[in-house]
Amino acid sequence: MRKSPLAHASPLIALCIALAATLAVLFLAKAPPLTTLAVLFGGGLDSPEAWMKTLSAFIPLFLCATALLATYAAGLWNIGVEGQITMGAVFAAGVLRLPDPASCPPALALALALGAAFCGGTLWALLAGALRVYGRVHELFSGLGLNFAATGVGLWLILGPWKRAGMASLSGTEPLPEAFRLPGFAGKPASMFGVVLAVIAFVLVVWLLRRTTWGLKLAAVRQNLKAARLIGLSPRRRMLEAMALCGGLAGLAGGLLVTGLYHRLIPSISGNFGYTAILAVLMVSLVPWAVPLSCFFFAVLLAGAVQLPMALELDSSLSGVIQGVLVLAFLAAGRLSLGSKSTGNQS
Repeated sequence: MRKSPLAHASPLIALCIALAATLAVLFLAKAPPLTTLAVLFGGGLDSPEAWMKTLSAFIPLFLCATALLATYAAGLWNIGVEGQITMGAVFAAGVLRLPDPASCPPALALALALGAAFCGGTLWALLAGALRVYGRVHELFSGLGLNFAATGVGLWLILGPWKRAGMASLSGTEPLPEAFRLPGFAGKPASMFGVVLAVIAFVLVVWLLRRTTWGLKLAAVRQNLKAARLIGLSPRRRMLEAMALCGGLAGLAGGLLVTGLYHRLIPSISGNFGYTAILAVLMVSLVPWAVPLSCFFFAVLLAGAVQLPMALELDSSLSGVIQGVLVLAFLAAGRLSLGSKSTGNQS
């Protein structure tokens, strides 16, 4: 059973399609293609400051992409990651408002804050999961609704109960005390602790999905829900477990944004990392080993996008358009590869 030459060439085809589509978008936007790409990638890689910006985007992006592997393994489309990041940030900021830095060990306070962030994201994800398994509300709709609700909760706290002394400011809540901030890397607000935590989470999730009976049960639920129910795999329980794990890791990303990057709760703290993580995972067709590379690629684009208005007088949203086009191109190439494989199998 030999693969067709087209199947062997599918990665190259994907790259060619993605490059052609990207150049077409830049041409339609009247942007110099090579210069625009150089600015995008240079803005995320050409200096120590650029690397710090890329690292700051990579940490929450990688955590969210890792989280999504769990829900995709169960056949769930958890589009509510944005809200789960926000609620994780809210829970973390809430915990760090309670202790006195002079009397509470900073390590304990930070551990409690990150634990609370995990719990906040888990609870928010379980709301969407419960609506899915008990209310038959698709997770796409419940996730989107809960994203808006989480944003509303964050704004209410920033402008209301947690407003800065003497004013309500959209710049966020009062900055955290220095003691309650994760140590930055090279003096920059990007913590290597976040990178280590994200890598550990990734290894753990991949191990759970690939090497345990729990991962096998999730795969069975994804492939045939009715059969999984008949053989007693409790599909509802498995879906809720997958949503809880995903939401917890997304909430942890929110906690890291509060403690390691912004050092306060700000409006829209999720920064579209949840939506971008969906693109990053889809672009590599849910292949776990490729997820870190995809996340780094998108982190570079996010960091470089801020340079477009300054260097070329282009809107920074062009980076988002390029990201979407790349994902669509790779998905199209993936469908082409699947078609070629089925043809090869028949022969």
